[in-house]
Amino acid sequence: MSSDSPLSILVADDQRDVREALRLLLSKEGYAVSLAASPEAIIEAVEQGGISLVLLDLNYTRDTTSGREGLNLLERMRGLDPDLPVVAMTAWGSVDVVVAAMQGGACDFIEKPWDNTRLATIIRTHLERSQATRGARRYRDIARLQREDQERTLDDVVAESPRMKKVLEMARQVAPSDAGVLITGENGTGKNLVADLIHRWSKRADEPLVAVNMGSIPESLFESEMFGHVRGAFTDARESRTGRFELADGGTLFLDEVGNLPPAQQAKLLRVLESGRFERVGGSRTRTADVRVVTATNADLPAMIEQGKFRRDLYFRLNTLEIHIPPLRERREDIAALAEHFLQQQCRRHDRELAFSDEAMDALRGHNWPGNVRELAHAVERAVLLCRGSTIAAQDLALSPGGAKPVGEGEVMRLEEAERVLIRNALDRFDGSVQEAARALGLSRSAMYRRLEKLGIAASGD
Repeated sequence: MSSDSPLSILVADDQRDVREALRLLLSKEGYAVSLAASPEAIIEAVEQGGISLVLLDLNYTRDTTSGREGLNLLERMRGLDPDLPVVAMTAWGSVDVVVAAMQGGACDFIEKPWDNTRLATIIRTHLERSQATRGARRYRDIARLQREDQERTLDDVVAESPRMKKVLEMARQVAPSDAGVLITGENGTGKNLVADLIHRWSKRADEPLVAVNMGSIPESLFESEMFGHVRGAFTDARESRTGRFELADGGTLFLDEVGNLPPAQQAKLLRVLESGRFERVGGSRTRTADVRVVTATNADLPAMIEQGKFRRDLYFRLNTLEIHIPPLRERREDIAALAEHFLQQQCRRHDRELAFSDEAMDALRGHNWPGNVRELAHAVERAVLLCRGSTIAAQDLALSPGGAKPVGEGEVMRLEEAERVLIRNALDRFDGSVQEAARALGLSRSAMYRRLEKLGIAASGD
């Protein structure tokens, strides 16, 4: 059912005037109403699906007031859909019938003749609860599938550099706690991956990980997205909606790009983080959610605090521990391993068998990667698509000249990378002759071979 479709209520009663009265009442409330007059029609409607709630009469035989028929129907419906909310109705509201209906799985009970206001309130309350329960279960199912997929791909975490290994060590160390973690770093460095690892390694791993890009939420919809809303709270609120805090109940709420949050919304977020309580837009009932909050940003939050653009108290609330992910240009030991990892992924995806040429790998190592790991992943995928042979050449990578690693200005190349580039250039100049390249570089032949072995450069000439 589309999110814009009205919720559907099945009115199950053998009296035509009752069915029509309820149809008129509930249609005015904005619900889609279907009618059933017999036990067979009721079961058929539930089997077809799409029903959000059932108003179930408990008596269908004129000379019977025991409610036994309705209780049997209730049991059959619970077998078809255990989560379907059923409100029992009868004109014979004995205590025994009420108890039996509630024990049989009815979520509530109402006597005929009913009070319209009370009936509307009961229906709205149980629809909200049902929607929240189904939404939370859906996210838990998604979380379970994601976790199973993650467990099958634990080798996706690539870290050869000491700095990245330290990041992963910090993430694993803080994961079991409920401490707030602020992940900082440039775009494309892998902040989402670290947030995912923190959740995966935490005690909340079996519960949902709900991610929200704070920069993509319009300011006018912030409260609705984060805390939910009740039906009719504003013009387009055709039905109640569960917010991200409720969806993440028991799990982890990952707030990405938190530096993009406007000041007014920062105050609202801080209030919920401090109290643990919130209300849906248009609702009066105070709700709570047990969530572990992890945030990420590429912004300089301390500088924004000094400029009055970010709340200091919110910063300290979020930043129990900060994990900074260095840019790829500062952990060049990871480039080759990441490139090979992405190459294997893309080869499986496109059913190809490819390898990097030495020149292509040198180009990858020598690139400055302003877009970080994300740019590297795209470059490898592009190369797999463009490569016509079995070996990826440097030109297949189509790296932008602006990303070339600068030498002698700004942030300089690591010594090992500079040595590799110089030796490659010398070998190319002398058609692969190790002896000539060594002489040009002022090295002995044996020293040259030691460097070739150290740097993993294959020599094609003598």
